Amino acid sequence: MSVQRKRIALLSTGGTIEKTYDELSGLLTNQVSVLDVMLASLELRGITLSRQQLMNKDSLDMTPDDHTLIARAAGAAAAQHDGVVVVHGTDRLAVSGERTLELWRPPAAPVVFTGAMRPYELRNTDALQNLTEALLAAQLLAPGVYLAMHAQVLAFPGVVKDRALGSFRKLEGT
Repeated sequence: MSVQRKRIALLSTGGTIEKTYDELSGLLTNQVSVLDVMLASLELRGITLSRQQLMNKDSLDMTPDDHTLIARAAGAAAAQHDGVVVVHGTDRLAVSGERTLELWRPPAAPVVFTGAMRPYELRNTDALQNLTEALLAAQLLAPGVYLAMHAQVLAFPGVVKDRALGSFRKLEGT
């Protein structure tokens, strides 16, 4: 008996999760995606992963057009896959999540946003945990738009970054 493989689309946009250290400038920047390295370290049984890089930006540099591009790509991918994971910078992740919900209420499959507060290249990173959680959530959740990070899943609308917590939370009443 063969097991049905889940088709997951992974859309990357940059953000802290993908930043690399440039020893010449001493800066963490979005130069080369490290997602392939992260994915290679995971055992992805039962998943057929298709990867699309939309951009490689710090989310603070994203424009309204970037958020719309991400939302459109996520909705289109949801129509062709069992789930979608969007790797995104945390500063403006909620803007893209809300835009996705606005355009696709609900999308055809779960769209799960994730990111990291600390880059993958740092020893004390949350990147791999968050990516793993998002990949699992995209397989299990009902169609909708979500955030998966730090051992929690939050449904849009009303997801916001809480800088004091160093994570995300839901606004009361949403």
